[in-house]
Amino acid sequence: MGSENIKGDARRLVEDLPDDATWDDLMYEIYVRQAIEAGLEDSKAGRTMDVKEVRAKFGLSK
Repeated sequence: MGSENIKGDARRLVEDLPDDATWDDLMYEIYVRQAIEAGLEDSKAGRTMDVKEVRAKFGLSK
């Protein structure tokens, strides 16, 4: 699913929900979709950090 046809993507997202879905279920699916697309864009643009860098930044052990 690419973001070039948001209306069609949204329609498919809604159609894939179960019949007893709530507004919260829909909002969650939209949030997850947006977060994934934002992450993919960050990756394409080189806005990522190596796991070792993140661990060092937050003082986490290996």
